[in-house]
This record gives sequence, C-alpha cells and structure tokens, in this order.
Amino acid sequence: MTLSYDHVAGDGPAVVLLHAGVCDRRMWDPQWPALSAAGYRLVRCDLRGFGATPAPDRPHNDAEDVRDLLDALGIERAVLVASSFGGRVALEVAARWPERVGSMVLLSPAVDGHEPSAALRAFGAREDELLEAGDVAAAVELNVDTWVGPEADETTRDAVHRMQRHAFDVQLAVTEEFGRIRHEADLSAVTAPTVVLSGAHDVADFRLMAAELPGRLKDARHVELPWAGHLPSMERPAEVTDLLLGLLREAAPAGA
Repeated sequence: MTLSYDHVAGDGPAVVLLHAGVCDRRMWDPQWPALSAAGYRLVRCDLRGFGATPAPDRPHNDAEDVRDLLDALGIERAVLVASSFGGRVALEVAARWPERVGSMVLLSPAVDGHEPSAALRAFGAREDELLEAGDVAAAVELNVDTWVGPEADETTRDAVHRMQRHAFDVQLAVTEEFGRIRHEADLSAVTAPTVVLSGAHDVADFRLMAAELPGRLKDARHVELPWAGHLPSMERPAEVTDLLLGLLREAAPAGA
C-alpha cells in the first residue's frame, strides 16, 4: 500500500515530516514553504487512516510503511521530523534501520513501553466511551481540548478539529478493523543524533517521555518550550519553523 504524500524533489538533504495522531500531514503546512525554500528535499505523508490515506485493509506496521515510501522515492537517508505518534514511528524507523536516519527532531514524541498515567488512561476511556456512543463530535472536542496548547489561536484549533474529525470518520467507516504489527523500538540501536522538544503545558505523560529520552538514546538532548502544549509546530508556527531551520542547518545543512 502506498501512503498519500507530498514531495519536493531536489538535491538537498531529505527531510521527512511525520504527523501527530490527532492530525495528518496538513499539520506541517506552516513549515512546508520555509523548509522547501531553504533547499531541503521534503516529504510528508499521511499514515494509514489519516488524511488522504485510507484506513488499513490488513495488519500493518507504520514504520515499514515509511521505509517503503523512502524506498519508492529513492531516498537512502533522511532527517526525520516527527510529532507525537509520528515520533513513535520515527523512533522505530531509526531503531530498525539506523543507517537510513541521519538525525531526528522529535516534538512531544510518544515512546513505546511507556506506562500511561491514570489521567491518560481516563482520557482514553472517555474517548472510547464517546465513540462507542456515536458522539464523534464530543470525541473530537475532547481531543482538541486535551492536545491543543494555550498559545493556539482559533484557526489552529479549527485545523486540529478538522483533521481529527476526518481521521475518526475514515477509521470508523471501516467494517473490519486491522491492528498494527508492533515492533517495540530497541532504543539502544538508534544512532541518529536527536533533539527532543516538549511543551511545559503538555500532558504530563508526554513531558516525562520527552525528558527521559536523552537517557535512553546514544546522542540526544531535550529542550522544553515553556509556552507550548502538545503541538508546538501549530501553536507558534513561525517560532518553531525558525527553530527547525536552525536545527536542520546544524544537523544537515542544505548545499553542503
């Protein structure tokens, strides 16, 4: 299966953008023009069941889907920039195929093996309850209220609302659900230098996962953004774009 994606061809370093589970590839709209203008070969995709990619029709593995997309585009090595659930996918790609990942920037990443707090379990239970009752609108509002930080304006909240509603509609429309094939990432195998960004206003579980990652990776550092919630690239897009450009120029300068 081919993931739906956008691709800016060129000779610059390849940068792959992986979206959060509450969004799709449109979450990177604010960063896309600036990163392209800086000379990077950009790829952003919708994982299965998000955006323009259909829901799974068989058991699947998201990391393998990303690897297959890189293969199809002839990209041997890339920088991964990933948000939330996309961060979990990026870590798996970097662990299973370390030679394919030059460096990573992870924004509020999910990490395999994390034991969710009572608060996060309560969120999941409430989401399940609303969806089982057919109240998709309330489930969307629950996600927007939980994952969008205080710096986001109404335009950003509306964008997350549309992406989450679309994902629910796609995923709930299938008559048969197919699970993910899980390969828990062996973080000791990750060789890519990594910068982990988190938000001081994020859900506590994600702040903890971000803070702990440098102790589990060979070459990583953690930066907490004091203003951010769970989706900093959407909450203060211009500031995060500048931050990403600085990190990319450090890790994989275009034109080098």
